[in-house]
Amino acid sequence: MTRIRRGYIARRRRTKMRLFASSFRGVHSRLSRTITQQKIRALVSAHRDSDRQKRDFRRLWITRINAVIGGNRVYFIYSRLIQNLYKAQLVLNRKILAQIAISNRNCLYMISNEIIK
Repeated sequence: MTRIRRGYIARRRRTKMRLFASSFRGVHSRLSRTITQQKIRALVSAHRDSDRQKRDFRRLWITRINAVIGGNRVYFIYSRLIQNLYKAQLVLNRKILAQIAISNRNCLYMISNEIIK
């Protein structure tokens, strides 16, 4: 029986998987079956942790805003500041407010004074 040369499609698929797993350690970057398992695990973790990262950053921004507000008696409560921002129809998200609070506190004081008026 003559020798049959296999096609290149399976090899191309495995090469693609190996490129994805090239930074993994040990057998996780060498064996095809293990690479597929680790790839699935990595993608699941990435999806889960992207939501967690959004949550953590929101907590960080709220903490920074609250620290500046409470420290200099601009507002006593963070929630009151956010509520009055919405009432005054100032569209500033927490990320921008946190950057203003860190870099330019006087600007945050001006914004809060506008809300109070």
